[in-house]
Amino acid sequence: MTDVIDVEFARSNFPAFEVPALKNQAFFENAGGSYTCMQVIERLEKYYRECKVQPYAPYEASQLAGRQMDESRARLSAMLGVDEDEIGFGPSTTQNAYVLAQAFRQWLDSGEAIIVTNQDHEANSGPWRRLADSEIEIREWRINAETGLLELEELERLLDDKVRLVCFPHCSNIVGAENPIVEITAISHAAGAFVCVDGVSYAPHGFINVGDTGPDVYMFSSYKTYGPHQGIMVIRRSLGEMLPNQGHWFNAGELYRRFTPAGPDHAQIAACAGMADYYDSLAKHHGVEGTVAERAKGVHDLLRAHERIIIKPLLDYLSTKNSVRLIGPDETSLKVPTVAVELSIPGIDAAEKLADFDIMAGGGDFYGTRPLQALGINIDKGVLRLSLVHYNSSDDVDRLLNALEDVI
Repeated sequence: MTDVIDVEFARSNFPAFEVPALKNQAFFENAGGSYTCMQVIERLEKYYRECKVQPYAPYEASQLAGRQMDESRARLSAMLGVDEDEIGFGPSTTQNAYVLAQAFRQWLDSGEAIIVTNQDHEANSGPWRRLADSEIEIREWRINAETGLLELEELERLLDDKVRLVCFPHCSNIVGAENPIVEITAISHAAGAFVCVDGVSYAPHGFINVGDTGPDVYMFSSYKTYGPHQGIMVIRRSLGEMLPNQGHWFNAGELYRRFTPAGPDHAQIAACAGMADYYDSLAKHHGVEGTVAERAKGVHDLLRAHERIIIKPLLDYLSTKNSVRLIGPDETSLKVPTVAVELSIPGIDAAEKLADFDIMAGGGDFYGTRPLQALGINIDKGVLRLSLVHYNSSDDVDRLLNALEDVI
């Protein structure tokens, strides 16, 4: 097994790199949505060509449709270390979080409490905060206003026997710091609370073993993990069967249907198996062996090692600039490659200037107004965000650094 990723091999799996309009661009807005791998595109096209019918009926095209959907659930659950029926699909993570919050609204008693953070994307904050209208107490786990980090001591101060749920991000799409899931989950469980983790900003950098890390809910978006526009939610059986059914009454007996009020997008669910195909191709090319979960971990570690290498020059550069404020940690071991900076000009203006250098980046608040406000940043001005994944290269970063020298 090699411990160095073959970037050119990885890029060869993404048609976007051969599209004339994109070929000479350096893509640094992966936190908003990644490129889609060819395996997903091929499976989506195959479904639409061969079996765009209602699945699970007795005729062959329908049986094929059902098998393709089942394959996605089976392979992703094996990668994530959970049972097949503990994975559900929805139109987005925002929608999945909203549906889950409605289940908790029905389940919790008046006066019971939920802990949320002000480090989250609004999708894993707003739906929970609205439960205050139903006399559920909302407690805010606040970030350190200087570092942007969540501190475990503050969580321990908030926990008591009234808290039934703790919601936090695996990492913030603004701060970019990896939160310690295992420790937070253990502390929360010890206090009698369930745990809901927003993995949207972390999952592009590798799938984790949800079964080993322990959260009761783990949510992420497949359009940020090289797949179609779906929200994927793992909900462990011990919690999922306890909460009120949010789907059709006749689907209440099937765990993966309990939190899907509407009919799912069959073709996109089937196409999600392409993400597993891509991981398998990376594992095979780099000599990663073992069980499905072991290969997923091996690929995760390979991706993260590459990302730490390519992000270091960017963090080093920004840390030396007095004219910018780097949000979150400047150490590669503590940060996924989502890099937000406050500048003297609005973030969107900086992104527009970078576009002149064929650099694709983003500027604004990125639905992270709460962390920006906590950090004392004007949300109208926002930040410039530069987000990388494993198919970014050192050459991409060099181009970015040369462009930043002119822009900032």
